[in-house]
Order: sequence, then C-alpha cells, then structure tokens
Amino acid sequence: MGINFLIKYLQIMLSSRDYQKKVGVLFILFVLFFLVFPTSIFAVAIQQQKDFNEYEGVVIDATTREPLVFAVLSIVKTNITTITNTEGNFTLKVPKDIKSDKIEITMLGYKSKFVSLSQLKSTKNKILLDVAVIKLSEIVLNLPKDAKQLVKSMFSNTDNNYSNEHVLMTAFYRETIKKRSRNVSLAEAIVTIYKQPYSSNSKDKINLYKARKSTDYTKLDTIALKLEGGPFNALFVDVIKYPEYLFTSESIDLYKFSFSNTTTVSNRTVYVVDFIQNADIKRPLFFGKLYIDVHSKALVSAIYSLNVSNKERAARLFVKKKPRDVFVYPTSVSYRVDYRQKNGKWYYGYSNAQLTFKIKRKGKWFKSTYSINSEMLITDWKINTTKEKPKYKDRMRYSIIISDEASGFSDPEYWGEFNVIEPDKSIENAIKKIKKKLIE
Repeated sequence: MGINFLIKYLQIMLSSRDYQKKVGVLFILFVLFFLVFPTSIFAVAIQQQKDFNEYEGVVIDATTREPLVFAVLSIVKTNITTITNTEGNFTLKVPKDIKSDKIEITMLGYKSKFVSLSQLKSTKNKILLDVAVIKLSEIVLNLPKDAKQLVKSMFSNTDNNYSNEHVLMTAFYRETIKKRSRNVSLAEAIVTIYKQPYSSNSKDKINLYKARKSTDYTKLDTIALKLEGGPFNALFVDVIKYPEYLFTSESIDLYKFSFSNTTTVSNRTVYVVDFIQNADIKRPLFFGKLYIDVHSKALVSAIYSLNVSNKERAARLFVKKKPRDVFVYPTSVSYRVDYRQKNGKWYYGYSNAQLTFKIKRKGKWFKSTYSINSEMLITDWKINTTKEKPKYKDRMRYSIIISDEASGFSDPEYWGEFNVIEPDKSIENAIKKIKKKLIE
C-alpha cells in the first residue's frame, strides 16, 4: 500500500461518524508513529539500554584543518578499531564493560595521539593530528642501499613479522557501484573472517553474519553489473597473505624499485619504496608505494594501482562476459592495504579495491562511466585458540554476490554494537533514498 493512499484512507476514516472506525485510525496512527519516527520516545528508551557508548567526530590536520582520511582510532588495551571515512568522519562504539579509558589515533605521516574517553562528547568531537617530522640524520644512517632487496627481505621475513596463529576477526564490509557520481548499488555486511596463519598456504574463510543491499538495476544501462567475490575482493588485497596478486618470485624482477621520502606511523619510522614496471614490459603490471617498518622490515601499508594504458589488455583481466556489441575497459584500478601491530606481530587491518571503467555500446555516441569500490575494516579480533572453522555450508564462496535485502536500511540501529565505517555524504544520500522507497 502506497503512503499517499494510506493517508487518504485515514482522512476518510477520521471524517466518519463511526466511533469504532475513529478508534481504529488512532491505533494505526499510534503504530505508525513508532515505525516511522526512530527518534521517538520509544527509540530513546531503547538507546538508553545499549551496552556501549558511541562517539562521533572528525580527525583533521592540526595545521591545515583538512580532514584526514583513513586515520585509525583504536581503544587502548583492546583490538577494537575503526577508521575515518573519505571526509575524515568517524563513529566509535565502546562497550561499557571495557576498562580502558583511552583511544589512540594514528595515521601515516602523523604523530600518534592519545585521547581520554572522558574528554569526548557523544557528537561533534574534533581531533587534531600533527605532522611527524623525521630528522635527516635518521634517514641517512638507516637507509638501505638496495630498495629491491629490502622488498624481497620484507616477504622473506613474513613468518617472523606476521601472526602465525589462527585468528577470528570481526569485519565491516562495504561495496558500492556508482554511475558517474550517483550510487546505483550499495551493499554492507558484518562478517567473521577465519584468518589462517601467514605461514600457511590455506586460504582464509569468511562467514556472513548480517548484510543489507539495494540495487537500482534501471540505472545500469540494461547491463547487470554484479560484483562477484564480495568481501573476498577486499580480503585478497592482503598482499602478505596473497603475494601472488601483486608480486611473485618471478615477476618481482619485472619492476624497478626506488626510495622515496621516509615517513612514520604509530611513532615508528617507515621506509617508503616506490615501484613501477620496467619500461620494456608491455603487459599490465602495477605501480605504487610500499611502506616498510625500519626495524622489523614488515609491510605497514601498500598503496598501488594497475597500469591500464593498454585498454584491451587491461580489460581482459576484469571482464569475463559481455555482449558482443559492448566495449568495456578500465580507466583506473587502485588498491590499498593497512596492517596493525600488536605484541610484536602485524595483523591485517583494512583494505580497499577501487575500479573505474567505461562502457561503450556499438552505434552509440556516449560512454557510461561506472566506479566500483569494495572495502573491509577489521573492527575487532581474537586468537582462535580452538582453530575453529565455519561449517562448509556456512562459508561464503569466492564467487559470491551479496543478495538484495534492502529492509535493513530502514533500521537506524541495524548494526547494533558493531563498529562500521561512517558513511560519507554520497552514501548517506543513497541510504536516505532507499529509506524513502521503502515507505512509499
């Protein structure tokens, strides 16, 4: 029943002289009040029963006042983490039974900062980070002579630097498909990752806890774009666990490596290694930056892109099936992965994969531009002491396509106590449109 039809029906019933009908209408209005207005007295009462405290705010550069993207906020003495979105905004949910009173804010190139939870308000918090300055003497003394050899050493030291235990990770996953700047598909999920030891060749397993998705297929030019792989698209960007997706022992020699300006993260000095494929290599390879911890030689972060200058070759890597009269090619393909340190070991923390491509149909003048983004954030984790694995029937498949379930967007408390990446304005607008459709 459409909302306009319902309103007209209620107006007719209220004008009736029948007392029972009027009472019935008042009951309907009473129910609608609690369904439509989540900030009603009832919702406030539910809010008071939460077993966690919630803090919202923004992280900015102390000098420029610009928002900082991918700044990490961690609750001290726990593994609970969140990050800022593309506008520097964050939401952090802290369980009431957590004894720690501090959070640590870190970001590549900035000094770490500790903030007491008692200093934070529930909303409109503003956290300032200062740029880290590295003494030139520290760089000169520690800089290795061979950048490629440092990268090889980084991979050979995986067993020493990364967790060799089975780990249970709680993660938030989001994937979006945009046509130009407009969201045409939005999916979000909470998943459990059964992370295998970095010394093992076994692939990680994923179990879906809850998800919501909405897709406007009328805006996809009759080509049903479906993002296969779901959370695995982001998980496989963990290049320490899955090095074959970036470098192999053979392909690493197809690249040129060089040092860039040294930086810091969590008050630790980090080498920055630039890499690009050799000029004589014609097939599409990658270029980007590797951030390597000076002391442990562990990879802290990697930000890299695929060379898509050869459209046809690049297209073959991504397009599995398409109509004969359609030409599809990527215009940019970018990846990022970040690791977190705990008790001397590094763990997978966040990753994203971004693909922008054009679709041109034969005989048509105009091209359609689409962008696909998938990202995953580890919000909490613990050692999987029993080496528990999900039942085979409950495991997500590598080719999974998250199914449409739009109803979750109407519930403001859908994620409950789980930490998520705060949606930016474009995603907020998409959610508002989905909610509007659900009540029409």
